[in-house]
Amino acid sequence: MTQKEARRGLRTSTAEVKQLLIAWFALTLGFTLLMTDLSQFGGFDASEFALNFVVAFVTAGAGFLLHELAHKVVAQRYGYWAEFRADYEMLGITIASGALGFLFAAPGAVEVRGRLIDSRRNGIIALAGPATNVVLFAFFAPLWVLSSGGFLGFVASFGAFINSFLAAFNLIPYGPLDGRKVLDWDKRVFAVSFAVCAVLAVYSFVSFLG
Repeated sequence: MTQKEARRGLRTSTAEVKQLLIAWFALTLGFTLLMTDLSQFGGFDASEFALNFVVAFVTAGAGFLLHELAHKVVAQRYGYWAEFRADYEMLGITIASGALGFLFAAPGAVEVRGRLIDSRRNGIIALAGPATNVVLFAFFAPLWVLSSGGFLGFVASFGAFINSFLAAFNLIPYGPLDGRKVLDWDKRVFAVSFAVCAVLAVYSFVSFLG
């Protein structure tokens, strides 16, 4: 595939769309269970559950989806084959952990294949995901500050919090996380990126809980 062919638009498949939707739903459900009070014996408040599902869908779920699509788009701009593949075992763990009061979310990843995937291109592809979460933080944060509370304030505050967390977490330089690839590409870019995301995550964490 040539660079010219790679720029003809986003390419996907039925299998990828299906797996993205399943992962989006599972991650949303995991966050919903985490946010919902399940301590009441015999059931829970259905209206609270529905409200939390909507909030999680447009904040955590959208943050995950756009994070993965950012990896895909940048990889395809370089001319590589790139598609998301869900990890169904981890999706089950995501849902179960949310119900237990904590969340371990690893819904899957974008697989990238092609020739000449050097450390620079690999690092830029990796950085695109956290950078997208920072953009989403910049969208939610002003709404959070300007809102007078209520439903909009809750959505905005949670959206700012979860996207700053996703950006910082994925930049941890460990294992398959994005931070490892960014660090291998350029230590200075990694240091600046991680510092910015960590500050945003701490700020939104303190503000959201406060």
